[in-house]
Formats: sequence, C-alpha cells, structure tokens
Amino acid sequence: MVRDDAYWMGKAIAQARKAEAVGEVPIGAVIVKDGAVIARGHNLRESRQDPAAHAEMIAIRKAAKKLASWRLTGATLYVTLEPCTMCMGAVILSRLDKVVFGSYDPKGGAAGSLFDLSNDKRLNHSVALTPGVRGDETSALLSNFFAALRARKKQFKAGNGEMSEWSMVPDSKSSETEA
Repeated sequence: MVRDDAYWMGKAIAQARKAEAVGEVPIGAVIVKDGAVIARGHNLRESRQDPAAHAEMIAIRKAAKKLASWRLTGATLYVTLEPCTMCMGAVILSRLDKVVFGSYDPKGGAAGSLFDLSNDKRLNHSVALTPGVRGDETSALLSNFFAALRARKKQFKAGNGEMSEWSMVPDSKSSETEA
C-alpha cells in the first residue's frame, strides 16, 4: 500500500467522520512525521462550546505533547478543509513543514482562499501547501452534512417548532484518548 497524500488524507477523513458522528461539522486532521501518524483531531467546537476546538488545533496540541516540543518541524498536517487564520497561525508557530488539505474554504480559508499565510514574507516561517487532495470527497462530506442539517431544521419548523442552527446537534463528548 502506497502511503501518499491521498492515503493520509483518508486518515483525516476518518477523523471528520468521527466529528460528524457526534453532530460536529465533519472536519478532521492528522499530523504525520517519519511515516506515522503522531496526532489526530476532529472538530469539537459544539461539544466543548470552544471556538478554538478546531481539528487542526487539537491535532497540533496533541503532536506537541507527544513530541514534548512545540516545534513540529519535519511533520505534515493533513486536514479535510483549508485551515482558517487561527489554525494557519498555529501551523506557522509550530513550524510544521507542510499542510495538505482537501477542500478550499472560500468563506474562511487562510491557505489560499481569503488569505494565504503559508508564504507571507513578513512572518518568520513559511509552510508548503498541497490543496485539493481528495477534494471532491471532503467537499461532499461538508455539503451532505449541511444539507442534512438544513433538512432537519426545515422539518422541525414545519412542526411549528423553533430551533437554533445547532439545537439539533447531540450533546455528546468525543473520545480524545488516541494520538
């Protein structure tokens, strides 16, 4: 089995499915160093009510803990959606070598869509980017999730109920014991 970018993106997609299973937006991430996954993460913003509980942030924190170093040089982040400004900031500060992502995020992306922090000469680190890996699959995950959410919202309103955008999201805690 070839362990190329598509293979590792499959691991990030598996994390995204874990997020979806607990009612979170299906975004997943893994960090790979020396041919092995050293950290995993998936969105937990709703479960934790934490605006910083993005898949990338969780994976970066786990990787730093595992390596006992904030410097993640030699490592690659695989994430299903283009990182936002917060996550790209963490990528740069942690000195990751490369970011591979599935889908562009035209509303919040900071790796080419709205901004491109990957190679800003004003910053003290640059990071290589590989966009679009399994992009159709990662895009479909997100599209299907939001279509289902809109359908549940419409069905609930048809019953004369009121609901916020996330009131149909389960109140569930996700396991974080894996690397």
